[in-house]
Amino acid sequence: MPWNIETSYLQLPEEFYHKQTASKFPAPQRVLTNEPLAEMLGLNSKDLDNSVLCGVVKASGSEPFAQAYAGHQYGHFTFLGDGRALVLGEQVTPQGERFDIQLKGSGRTPFSRMGDGKAALGPMLREYLMSEAMHYLGIPTTRSLAVLTTGEPVFRETVLPGAILVRVASSHIRVGTFEFAARLNDISKLRSLANYTIKRHFPDIQGSDNSYLELIRLVSQRQAKLIASWLLVGFVHGVMNTDNVSICGETIDYGPCAFINSYDPSAVFSSIDRHGRYAFSNQPSIGLWNLARFAETLLPLIDSDLGKAKEKAEGALNIFATAFQDTWRTGMGLKLGFSRVDAMELKLMERFLTLLELHRADFNNTFRELSLTDAFQSDFFRKTDVVEWRRDWLTVQSQNTLSIEDNHKLMQSKNPAIIPRNHLVEEALQEAQLGNFTLFHRLLKAVRTPFQIDPEDLDLGFPPTKEQEEGYQTFCGT
Repeated sequence: MPWNIETSYLQLPEEFYHKQTASKFPAPQRVLTNEPLAEMLGLNSKDLDNSVLCGVVKASGSEPFAQAYAGHQYGHFTFLGDGRALVLGEQVTPQGERFDIQLKGSGRTPFSRMGDGKAALGPMLREYLMSEAMHYLGIPTTRSLAVLTTGEPVFRETVLPGAILVRVASSHIRVGTFEFAARLNDISKLRSLANYTIKRHFPDIQGSDNSYLELIRLVSQRQAKLIASWLLVGFVHGVMNTDNVSICGETIDYGPCAFINSYDPSAVFSSIDRHGRYAFSNQPSIGLWNLARFAETLLPLIDSDLGKAKEKAEGALNIFATAFQDTWRTGMGLKLGFSRVDAMELKLMERFLTLLELHRADFNNTFRELSLTDAFQSDFFRKTDVVEWRRDWLTVQSQNTLSIEDNHKLMQSKNPAIIPRNHLVEEALQEAQLGNFTLFHRLLKAVRTPFQIDPEDLDLGFPPTKEQEEGYQTFCGT
């Protein structure tokens, strides 16, 4: 089936976008194609022509545009926009689902802010790999359809091969989009964006008594569940600015992201997050802060009385804490083999995390070891305080309604054997930029079956050495 693109976003006032075509590149070559994703979108290999995927030729129905938005970056408001990205339009699948097709690295736009609008191969490969890992971990995320090299260099600290990522998302509407709309000081334009968002993502609340208040509740609920899911696998987003908060609840922007190795609630990897604003354990509170900025934009639509509007919005935001705690407690309970989480189970969960932090144990591998029949061989499980915890854990587990075998299967389905280990990701990206994709493809194959591991890939599950872990930093990847 061919491309089936629509551009419903262009129904919004023209302040929200700028129509333009992608830059022309000398020799675009595809280096990665996500065949399962293409099939889901209703496409086949003959539809994935490089000239379309790099924006030189328009697919049927496409009208490329860069989105305007704003955002709080590290707490400070600024006007932004797609400085190096174009949305080709929305691919409508055979099932009637709608997905944005966006090009990253497609050239300058009016929002480029002195940048060249281009992208380097390494960061585009990172997003492809990390977004696939998140998808197969069962966590809502944008996806990557393809990566193409452009045939020309980009100039950063060094000269790097240029590339384009073809990103797929339920949409690219962000908290920052609403912040932009609010700053237009035109309530009709703000209402247009809100109504479009509701119709596209939350149609069930159309016609409710106060659909804008319901919008805050539903967006908050999705974000709470998303962030709780991140914490359950040790994911650190790294740059939770409001322009990187998707209204539809998908993980978006994989610039300085990373997975923790040794459990450390204060873990920060981003080179520019010098004060730990977006540290691992801060993600829930930052998520709520971001949602408060979202709620502020909708106050004029909620009630003409500003005081009443604030009170109602604050009430709607209360769902965040409840949804986060429910998702985290249930998920953490399943990771430890608890079919329910009451006071005793919660205490054991908290004790286990304390022990992980105290002994600097590997987060994912230690949880995984709990679910294996030949477990408890690592030094961690020989510690006196851990032995005591395990005794209490086994006592509570004995009251579980599941058999030991079924309990282990349940835990193995919740505790990944494979995550994209930071040191391996860096090695794979460095080699790929030199033309060797061997390790990259090994990692990509492994993260697509995260809850089981091929015996030939056991090394991909090993944590880094102390030297590899200490001082590890990630970068925004422009």
